[in-house]
Amino acid sequence: MSRTARRSALAAATVALTLTAAACSSSSGTGSSSDPGASSSGSSAFQAQHKGGTLKLVAHAAAGSFDPQVNYTLQYWQLFQSMYDGLLAFKKVNGQESFTVVPDLATAMPKVTNGGKTYTFTLRKGVTFSNGKALTTDDVVASFQRIFKVSSPTAGTFYNGIVGADACLKTPASCTLPQGVIGDAKANTVTINLTAADPEFEYKLAVPHAVVVPKDSPTKDAGTKPLPSTGPYMAASYDPNRALKLVRNPHFKEWSRQAEPQGYPDAIDYTFGQTVESEVTAIENGQADWMYDAPPADRLNEIGTKYASRAHVNPLTAFWYATLNVNMAPFNNKLARQAINWAVDRSAVVRLYGGTNLASPACTVLPPGFPGHVDSCAYTKGGGETWKAADLAKAKELVKQSGTAGQEVGIVVQDDDVNKSIGQYLQSLLTQLGYKATLKPLSGNIQFTYIQNTKNKVQLALTSWYQDYPAASDFLNVLLSCASYHPGSDSSINISGFCDKGVDAKMQAALKTSQTDKASADKQWGAVDQTVMAQSPVVPLINPKMIDFTSTRVGNYQFSKQFYMLVGQLWVK
Repeated sequence: MSRTARRSALAAATVALTLTAAACSSSSGTGSSSDPGASSSGSSAFQAQHKGGTLKLVAHAAAGSFDPQVNYTLQYWQLFQSMYDGLLAFKKVNGQESFTVVPDLATAMPKVTNGGKTYTFTLRKGVTFSNGKALTTDDVVASFQRIFKVSSPTAGTFYNGIVGADACLKTPASCTLPQGVIGDAKANTVTINLTAADPEFEYKLAVPHAVVVPKDSPTKDAGTKPLPSTGPYMAASYDPNRALKLVRNPHFKEWSRQAEPQGYPDAIDYTFGQTVESEVTAIENGQADWMYDAPPADRLNEIGTKYASRAHVNPLTAFWYATLNVNMAPFNNKLARQAINWAVDRSAVVRLYGGTNLASPACTVLPPGFPGHVDSCAYTKGGGETWKAADLAKAKELVKQSGTAGQEVGIVVQDDDVNKSIGQYLQSLLTQLGYKATLKPLSGNIQFTYIQNTKNKVQLALTSWYQDYPAASDFLNVLLSCASYHPGSDSSINISGFCDKGVDAKMQAALKTSQTDKASADKQWGAVDQTVMAQSPVVPLINPKMIDFTSTRVGNYQFSKQFYMLVGQLWVK
């Protein structure tokens, strides 16, 4: 998913090192017992003595639609973990175990038959939506139809293997999936039929786009009108210009602590519109408990010393990248695209992001430590497995060969300090290469959907991608396949518009191999990554780390590798 993250420049790498050293233990969920607000791994059981209070979150901007089947940002996926449920879910725990899929609205993991093409689930009884209506098999069936009716961003990549999905993708409004998703009210079961076995299907059922909402939910993007939820929290109000308020779902009763644990705060207030400077001050003064945005450079020293136990640093399987529109000049010319990859000084981008302890140069789509990743750097001076330096002379020569010098290029970024600073760097770089570059900053609330829509004619955009689940296809197939390119839609996650039938065939072959041999499939994905980089539809920039800065009121910090800080599990005084 997109994080729509905001990162500020670091004054000195040593400051980040101080932060990292001070906070390295805090990501495990443990803290100093002498600090009453310190994080604690606690017990697996709910600790009633920590229940209550209002958790106060702050962010520079909202993240657009609050529809769980439409929104594709970490900012809200993180919240949806305590609100919405699917048949399956990722474990709500610390660390590596958070990649494990467990039953959620289903009583057990599915019975898989028919050569891996049929999944049968038994639905839990007694689950009630926040509007008081009981969950039924009809809600489940309607929710899968709704994925296509609302043109969910992953309809064509995650759920296109469901029988009947092809018809739904062609005419979403009439989607019924009569043979694909079948509910049996009497037996209380739901059966999903696939056209082919999909070893990643259980992952896909555990992300927010596959959550279950009431059957009478609107068949269009619900936008700022939150849908009823089944989890411990429900949305009481949402104004993307001001605030989001979550309160307890009065009908929630914990059915699985692994899948959907009861939340600790009585309410969660999320306010928008502050500067990152004011966010830090609010946390230090106890007026806010956590900031979505990373702390700015001029505050990192005090955070890394005076508030070190509150700075939780975690590495991420993610990358920041520039998209190059392959269907518009000048980047419909492969040589022009390759020139940008050769020209970008990734070390400079690392510095703008926050220094070497908060990011590292990226050369590939797949991040280090991720399935399929191969140490390879096609665009570094002198060649090799890792990035060393830009080659501006080679880049200028490619621009000359392409005949695109002098053309205008618009660069669309988010309007926070770090995105703008990286955008300004890219603008300067393109100017050096002979282009007439202009910077177009947009609010983080709209930039991600804006850059997806081909009607906006975006030539180059700065964005980021954070894993949905631990599989190479979640980067390559989602971001760069023909199925992810939807002209004229705000949900066209293939922002570059890259559609190469040869590359698509290799992706499909890798997906097929993964059904029986994951190791071989990962090798195929690594080869796809290098093939894509040769075409250069994107420019990988950095692989980031994350700082979660919390107040002294907060305890029980837990970091899921899948969805990051578990908001509903925080204790708040």
